[in-house]
This record gives sequence, C-alpha cells and structure tokens, in this order.
Amino acid sequence: MSLQSEIEDLWNRYDEGNITADSAGRDELDALEAFLDALESGEVRAAEKRDGEWVANEWVKQGILLNFGLREIEGREYGDVTYHDVLPLRETGDLPDRGTRNTPDGTVLRRGAYVGSDCIMMSPSFVNVGAHVGDGTLVDSCDTVGSCAQIGADVKLGANTLIGGVLEPVEDAPVVVEDGASLGAGCRVTSGFVVGENSIVGENTLLTPRIPVYDLVDEEIHYGRLPPERRAFTRFVESSVGDHDLFEGGAYKPAVVAMDVEAETLEATEREEALRE
Repeated sequence: MSLQSEIEDLWNRYDEGNITADSAGRDELDALEAFLDALESGEVRAAEKRDGEWVANEWVKQGILLNFGLREIEGREYGDVTYHDVLPLRETGDLPDRGTRNTPDGTVLRRGAYVGSDCIMMSPSFVNVGAHVGDGTLVDSCDTVGSCAQIGADVKLGANTLIGGVLEPVEDAPVVVEDGASLGAGCRVTSGFVVGENSIVGENTLLTPRIPVYDLVDEEIHYGRLPPERRAFTRFVESSVGDHDLFEGGAYKPAVVAMDVEAETLEATEREEALRE
C-alpha cells in the first residue's frame, strides 16, 4: 500500500469515527511518522502547480489533520521552556550539509516542514507543518510561514512578514509565493493568494483575495493573485460607502497597484489617473 493510500484509508476511518487518539496504535502512528518524514524530505507537498494553476493535494492536508486528531498532547522541551503540543519540533541536524542555517534564539521549524538548500532562517521566525520553503530562500526575523504555504526558490521574505496558513478546507490551495519573488518588510499574504514569480512587493502590502490588484501592465483587475514580473504596492481608492452621510469627505478602501517590475515608480498623479481609468 502506498503512503497516499495509507493516509486516505486512515482518514476515512477517522472521519467515520472508527479511530481516535485513544485507539490509535503503533501501525497508525508509524504511518503518520512516515508521512511527516515525506513532507520534510520534499517527497510530498501540500500543493503543486498543474497546467499553470496551483492545486491542493487533499490527501496531504488530510495527513496533516490526522496528526492533530490522532496524537496526544505531550510536554516537550525547547531550550529552557517546556511547551505542550501534539507535534515535536523538526530536527535540524540535516541543515548544515545542505548549506542551510538557522540562527539561534527563536528559529522554530515545526515537524513536517520542508526547508531547502542554501536557505537562511533568521530568528525569531516560525515555519509551520506542511510548509515548503525552496532553495536559497531567506526567511527574515519575525516572519511566519503558515501551514501548507508554498514558498519558492530564491525568495526574500522581509522582516515581520506573515505568510498565512490554509489547512482547511482540504481542497483549498494554500498561500503561494513563487520563485524569485521579494516581499518587503511587514507584508501580509493570506487566504490562498498567489504571488507570481520574480515580483517585488512593497513593504506593508496586504495581499488577500478580497483586495483587488489593479494590474497596469495587462490593464486588468485581478483577485487572489499577483501576476509574475510585477512591482506591487498599496494605494487607496474611493469606496461606495463614501456616499453615506456618515463619511463626510468620502471613504476609501485599500487596493494593490501592480506595474512592470522594470518600470520606474509612477508619479502620484499618474497612479491616480490609472486607477480612475
């Protein structure tokens, strides 16, 4: 039986209430350990790009959820601190052989997280179960890479950046930051948003499917994705609620402006004109 078949069979038993953390035996826990090993080695991933679109691997997300549902909470040691969780932290002894380094005082890699070669993990930072961090990527101080997030190769995550996790529902694709992208300090990427390869995102930009991306290159409005090779930053556009008497002087809502990554920064008047058009 393949690992995928084992996990899917175990999920069906768990979903039907035929197995719990109290009744899980050695065979079931061994399957979960093998699954976490496969995540950490990069053998399996929570999402993959197929025909140009990112698609969730439902059985992988089911396997992650099983690790929460079929394990007991245990007290564990991390430095001088005792924490209580169903999962231990990831072993990091394999990192030096691949040229990856994690700095002290708070670099936390949870069991089931993949980190590629030649990465830099600055402290404090946190990479959650099911996340995939590609080769040559920088995870800077105070960054969080959420569960199942897919971070490409040679990505730069600026300090205090949040990459949201998407674990449930299992069919939903996670947050993706493609190869070569660079996110400025304080960025937030949530709810399955896809940042296209080689894009540059200005600091403190919020990228979420609920905020429109005004693409000045293709002259389109996108939701849930930033196309490749873009330079993006936050602006504010007029909101229809500004017609309400409560909002004297109008009201505004956030938007993201995307321009060619090689283009010079537009003057403020040019940006306003582009948005109005």
